[in-house]
Amino acid sequence: MGKIQWTDLPRAIRQHLFDRLEERRITVEDLYKLKLWRESEPEVPDGPWYKDFGSFKICGEGKFPKTFLLKGQPARGKPL
Repeated sequence: MGKIQWTDLPRAIRQHLFDRLEERRITVEDLYKLKLWRESEPEVPDGPWYKDFGSFKICGEGKFPKTFLLKGQPARGKPL
């Protein structure tokens, strides 16, 4: 188990996350939920994981956040 890396992300991952935020219309309220969760410094497994916030999900693998999904889209990995 480790911590999620939120800063100094590889350029391709960072751009993908920004693109998904815009494409999936993640709201300011959703981002606030994500901010609060980030501040709790959650531990994540080495493999695939996801956190369901109800209106959206964030998915990652190991220390890297990888994408955002909408409510109802299936996620793979360990639920957090």
